[in-house]
Amino acid sequence: MHLKKITFQPEEYPTREYYPFNLKIFNETRSIVFTTPVTFFIGENGTGKSSLLKAIANKCNIHIWKSYESPGYIRNEYCDDLYKHIDVEWFKDYVPGSYFSSEIFSDFAHILDEWAKTDSAMLKYFGGESLVTKSHGQCHMAYFSGRYRIKGLYLLDEPENALSPKSQLQLLKLLKEMSKAGHAQFIIASHSPILLALTGTTIYSFDHIPVKQVKYEETDYYQIYKDFLNNKDKYLADL
Repeated sequence: MHLKKITFQPEEYPTREYYPFNLKIFNETRSIVFTTPVTFFIGENGTGKSSLLKAIANKCNIHIWKSYESPGYIRNEYCDDLYKHIDVEWFKDYVPGSYFSSEIFSDFAHILDEWAKTDSAMLKYFGGESLVTKSHGQCHMAYFSGRYRIKGLYLLDEPENALSPKSQLQLLKLLKEMSKAGHAQFIIASHSPILLALTGTTIYSFDHIPVKQVKYEETDYYQIYKDFLNNKDKYLADL
């Protein structure tokens, strides 16, 4: 365990009109405590899970590897400022880490490839091969298997997006092994009932205001998938 707690400072928000400061969840949730090596953030799209992960990354000096493009005509000047208004508390000392999102991972893979042209050892943590030569799922698993064996704080935004069910089980196994090893802490935003099934974790639901801790069997992901698999014909008939 590395990160102990994050605390919101809504009294310092620069606006209540624009995202993410207009979300009730960031105004009525005072803090989130981390008590297990793996913590999941769940909830519908737009509830603030990804925004909070990015804010934690920025507050903890974890770089988000992505190509920066010129902003469009309309831009929310507050969209990346949540980290300025949260506090983080560590168990002991600060540790480095990484931020993963499938949406921007290709940027990291290409940057790594450029570095490897002058220092091929850069690829040793990822199987010794270029990540851009693999499929999306293979690329992501190579990154997970290499990076997460190093001590650190790891933030993952919907890592299941490019993974088959079999690969999700491989990631599940890796999360279990690395959390038991005692050197890695994971905070994961996910919709995957496979990943959420990992035992010994904490699940925070962003569908509740303030954020609420829930059990696996209480999640929509578990209930909907289970009911669909048990009653597939009923669902298809209603389409």
